[in-house]
Amino acid sequence: MLGFSVNGTKGNMQIETLSWKGEAEGTLEMIDQTLLPTQFKTLGFSGGNLEGVWEAIHSLRVRGAPAIGIAAAYGVCIGLQSVLDETDEAAFFKRLDEVATSLAGSRPTAVNLFWALDRMRKAAGETRRLMDETGTFSAREVATRMLAEARAIHEEDRRICHAIGKSGEPLIPDGAGVLTHCNAGGLATSEYGTALAVFACAHEAGKNIRVYADETRPLLQGARLTAWEMLQRGIPVTVICDSMAAQVMREGKVQAVVVGADRIAANGDTANKIGTYGVACLAHLHGIPFYVAAPKSTFDLTLATGDAIPIEQRNPEEVTRGFGRQTVPDGVDVYNPAFDVTPAKYIKGIITEFGVVSPVTEENIRAMLGKPAASKETQG
Repeated sequence: MLGFSVNGTKGNMQIETLSWKGEAEGTLEMIDQTLLPTQFKTLGFSGGNLEGVWEAIHSLRVRGAPAIGIAAAYGVCIGLQSVLDETDEAAFFKRLDEVATSLAGSRPTAVNLFWALDRMRKAAGETRRLMDETGTFSAREVATRMLAEARAIHEEDRRICHAIGKSGEPLIPDGAGVLTHCNAGGLATSEYGTALAVFACAHEAGKNIRVYADETRPLLQGARLTAWEMLQRGIPVTVICDSMAAQVMREGKVQAVVVGADRIAANGDTANKIGTYGVACLAHLHGIPFYVAAPKSTFDLTLATGDAIPIEQRNPEEVTRGFGRQTVPDGVDVYNPAFDVTPAKYIKGIITEFGVVSPVTEENIRAMLGKPAASKETQG
């Protein structure tokens, strides 16, 4: 669990970004991150409210690749609550397909979403095969097995976050200024986070660090969420506008950059929140190591390079009327991609639960992940 309090000060109250209460007919609870840091509110989904889970993922009430995957896994369980007493096997699995297909359309860039949905489908398929062997079918039994899989995904992410933090901690010098973009902390995962896990572990190791958090426009995840998390953990944090990163680097305040990722191609090209590519270019110009922190599930080895990563386009009103105030004249065109892709050549290392991939090459990535090298035919 996250050691966060709801009143803006560090405390003993433990809060989870996502949690499941009960069994197959239970409730998915999550923090509404769109209201932070000024309001703390949890949302509850039950009774087959798939539309509510879809909206929460799409509207960034829950966000961050690992957390999206966990939410989608539990979302499948929510979607199946309407057919727990179904006796027709075909009808049950038709509903499962509808639920998974719907959730897959909520956020197209975060590969963890599809990874989690695939795991849920496989868990259902395995249970179905066992039932076919006995000649019996129980919708509730399949749903219970799938809830167990969702809980396993959730628990695995907790362990992975700690491992990523331990892998990356040695890369952060004592006394360093470290810059991050967007939010890759506990709010984006199940506990420590990915990029912020590195900072948390460095802090716990007694290192004196200061985090520089880009605001991360247009939705300000860095200012609203990363700063909030660092405050709860007692880690010194300074918020800067995205356009200030170059000056902060030039002044020598930053010794390392660590960001999260939403999808990583086979060659190491990495999609992350819009603005990350610019930060990587600035770090390269100033000779500052730029690291990506991500779990195995964020790698998509089916994509040779980042050119094939789909980039989500968001509502123009996030730019023109951010947080309810109009800042752009009516009738002006807006381009609002949610992500950009940082080429592998600008990434010093990818911090994973298995260790650090450096230099970042397809060969090293596959070796770290334990995957066989692609054949020449598939590489073409």
